Amino acid sequence: MRTMSWSSHCLLLCFLVALGSSTPSAAAAGTATEPDNPEQAYAAVDSFLRDQLETLGIPGAAIAVVRDGRQVHSGAFGDAAPSGRPMTPQTPVLLASTSKSLTAIAVMQQVEAGRLRLDEPVRAYLPWFTLDDPRSPDITVRHLLHQTSGMSSRDTAFEGSLAQEPEALEEAVRALAGSPLAGEPGQRFHYASANYNILGLLVQTVANQPFGEYLKQHVLGPLGMVHSHTTAAAAREDNAAEGYYRWFSSFWVETDVPAPAAGMPSSTLYASAEDLGRLLTALLNGGRYGDVRILQPGSVAEMFEPRTSVDEAKGYGMGWFTRPLVESVDPAAPAPAAGELPLLLEHQGEWGNSHTYLAVVPASGLGVALVINGNDTAAPSRLKAIDTNILRILHGHSPIPAVVIEDWLQQSSWAVSLALLLAELLSLWLSLSVLFRRRFARLGRWALPAWTAVALALDALALWLYLIYAPARFDTGLLVIIRQFPDVGVTLVPVLGLAILWPVPRTVLLVIEALRHASRGVP
Repeated sequence: MRTMSWSSHCLLLCFLVALGSSTPSAAAAGTATEPDNPEQAYAAVDSFLRDQLETLGIPGAAIAVVRDGRQVHSGAFGDAAPSGRPMTPQTPVLLASTSKSLTAIAVMQQVEAGRLRLDEPVRAYLPWFTLDDPRSPDITVRHLLHQTSGMSSRDTAFEGSLAQEPEALEEAVRALAGSPLAGEPGQRFHYASANYNILGLLVQTVANQPFGEYLKQHVLGPLGMVHSHTTAAAAREDNAAEGYYRWFSSFWVETDVPAPAAGMPSSTLYASAEDLGRLLTALLNGGRYGDVRILQPGSVAEMFEPRTSVDEAKGYGMGWFTRPLVESVDPAAPAPAAGELPLLLEHQGEWGNSHTYLAVVPASGLGVALVINGNDTAAPSRLKAIDTNILRILHGHSPIPAVVIEDWLQQSSWAVSLALLLAELLSLWLSLSVLFRRRFARLGRWALPAWTAVALALDALALWLYLIYAPARFDTGLLVIIRQFPDVGVTLVPVLGLAILWPVPRTVLLVIEALRHASRGVP
């Protein structure tokens, strides 16, 4: 039977709202609401996801919903691989930054065991730990958990690494010795995945067990997360979803991007939507899943408490962003007073070829886990809008259109890189024409010096844009841009090659040619 489209659901919801507008409601008063018929809401979520797959071309998605201490809904849509293998609620997907919530659990387990103390310096457990800053000895375990260590993503980037060796985690943390601090430890929020990689190494050190093995034994295993994995190899053996990248902002292609072992605690764990539902169930139950307890209630409360501000509305706990649940109220209703909305804890995971989302609302016992085996890095806000619209639907409201918030450079980075490559190739052709065909011989004595200056300016623009501006703008390293944004990297590599290797010999040859013209009396 043909399912109702998302647009039909929207019209139906709007009609129901109109019918009920004559009577007072919680939504009209600006307070949080929940759907009268949860099953209808779950069906609307599924219909919305199907519509998004069709509209955006997303390869596949899976979702799990938790309420009142149990998983009440799951669904999967689209394909997990180019072969047409279907996505299922049990299909593992690369988590990206939602890996951090699992690492925070492992850290709090060690705090409960007395092996770690939140306000102890990292050096108390890793005496060799240092960064290229005299303030690095002040970094504590709590600073890492709350993203207030002072490290920046650009100076500690690891996402371009190809390393898969078990020792890669410690090697990556040791390599931070050459990285500067961007701020005073403990002073302000500055997101950097390296914080959680260090935390993973701390767990590995005090537990005297490889971090991946620890996680399987003490978190994944007790929760029955049998389709969750700590390495790409193990995930592939379990039919993990292939990752897709949206090339040139136009078409989705199965694309491998690095998933280094060094990023296991922060970014490169794998899990299915169903398994993530088990995780959320445990957290919403104060650390207990069935007869198993992975954390004490006080530790879960500590994880959820925002100890640092991200901006006026957002805070950050331990692996969780926090904010008011604005999706629980009707956008057309008067804005509620500050503090009236429930607290939402959430985290998104963004990788070159995957998008994931976790959300919990402790006040209502709601949890949502969404995994998508693709990402549009030019405009990830399109996928982020799916996350928030699912929350709206689950609270009885209609989804709203996505608003692309990325700036022109991010949206068009592949086009900028392609334009620079064409310009560099044109520059190369003109330079060779001057040198071998005397194309500038009749243009006067200033033609060669002018062309030399223009060519050097083009090289300088390319080098400034990709070695200075882009890494600073996107808070990441050049190698990460090349490997995590393949449609940019495929043209960026030859651009940089020409801009770095060709200017000196070209300039020397053009100067020699100009001197020859001058010696021949060319006017």
